Amino acid sequence: MSKQLEDVDKQLKETRTALKQAMQDVQEPTPDKTADGEVHDHKKVGTARGIETMFRSAYRVQMDLTGLADNKANMMISINGIIISIIIAAVAPKLDSNPWLLVPTTIFLLGTLVSIVYAIVAARPRVSTEPITLRDLEHSEGNILFFGDFSNLSEDDFIDGMLDLLNDRTVLYETMIRNIYGLGSVLHKKFALLQVAYTAFMLALVLGVLSFIGVFLWILQRAPS
Repeated sequence: MSKQLEDVDKQLKETRTALKQAMQDVQEPTPDKTADGEVHDHKKVGTARGIETMFRSAYRVQMDLTGLADNKANMMISINGIIISIIIAAVAPKLDSNPWLLVPTTIFLLGTLVSIVYAIVAARPRVSTEPITLRDLEHSEGNILFFGDFSNLSEDDFIDGMLDLLNDRTVLYETMIRNIYGLGSVLHKKFALLQVAYTAFMLALVLGVLSFIGVFLWILQRAPS
């Protein structure tokens, strides 16, 4: 009986040691040896679950911001389109009999035109036109997780590329990081264009209203008393 207890205790100790070693392997990656025999120690990263949570959160934030930017661009397109339609339909026919409307109308049209152009450019889809092959993706020339790159591949090449990516965790993480960086770069361009669109819209409103007020005051001053 005592011998069986000793065997069970020994097995428990071995299991506990194996678990500790497994946890260390997950949290602290094993150093790699280079061709010269030198040991290269990677930077410590979190656990696999922590890394997956980080990537999931980063992707969710990027997608939410992309949706927000597209909504802002669509709002600018709609508002400026309505203003341009009203000015052309209601004000333009009266310019012959009311030439004083020319200056404020021109300011409104130019400002809203600039705003709507930049909003359309911000909302316009960005797709790579250069064909990417599987060999290009293997040399980090493109991103297999981005539809604009892998849409040029055949189904078999795409499957082979994804399987190769899944078999190498380091390359997988690097590709996901590149994808997040690419999303961030696109977002930066979108919000920069939206900033110009909103600034042009604000200037068109302010200068247009001030010009209308100035023209009205000028007409009142010239009116016979």
